[in-house]
Amino acid sequence: MWIANLLTGLAMLLLFYSLLFLAVHSPLFPVKRIKVDGELRHTTREQLQYVIKNELKGTFFTLDLNKTRQDFEKLPWVRRVEVRRRWPDRLEVNIEEHRAIARWGSSALLNQYGEQFDAASNEALPVLEGPEGAERVMVEGLLRLNEITQPLGKKPTQIWLSERRAWRMELDKQLMIEVGRDEPIERVERFVKAYPNSLALLQQSFEYIDLRYPNGFAVRLPDYVPLEPGKLDAQGKPVVVKPKAVKASA
Repeated sequence: MWIANLLTGLAMLLLFYSLLFLAVHSPLFPVKRIKVDGELRHTTREQLQYVIKNELKGTFFTLDLNKTRQDFEKLPWVRRVEVRRRWPDRLEVNIEEHRAIARWGSSALLNQYGEQFDAASNEALPVLEGPEGAERVMVEGLLRLNEITQPLGKKPTQIWLSERRAWRMELDKQLMIEVGRDEPIERVERFVKAYPNSLALLQQSFEYIDLRYPNGFAVRLPDYVPLEPGKLDAQGKPVVVKPKAVKASA
């Protein structure tokens, strides 16, 4: 008697799982709607439609959410994707794009987290060059230096970090500033604070500033033409004088 009951139970269980399998894989439960959310500035509708048409396989129940997430994350500007099912026939896709902060040499772009990614961009971005693994530190430094140099009316256009962790930066592709290893952010802050009462009074442009002094900085002026009118060289051109470096206290 108990054997008959056991066989009946197994048969019912097998029937249940068979019906469940058929229901899950049935075309009666397709994904009919896909909702894409996120602030998308670079990812195009055509790119999204390509992924949806060519990569998404399965019904509402059988669609592999992890693979779907990975398929969307293959798009150039996409950083992170979340995918959820919503009964009875909807798929919700939330996309976070990279926000390009700088270029990492000539090989890649860097986002706000210091992560490298490959994408096409015509935007005039600052260039960072440094050892592998220093991307996050350099992006954080760039963002901080952007704030600090605002009173000068200039922004970093290129920053270098040496293997010895010495910083150097270029402002507006014109002014080179040697910052050094020790307290680089603090050194730049002291220079910016001292600038209005020191170099600004000279009313002169500069091509190089060295901040690697404990209590001041050195400045190199570009070539300039003296104010004495009519002073010409043998070729009839104005005489150009190269001044020596100027030192100032911070």
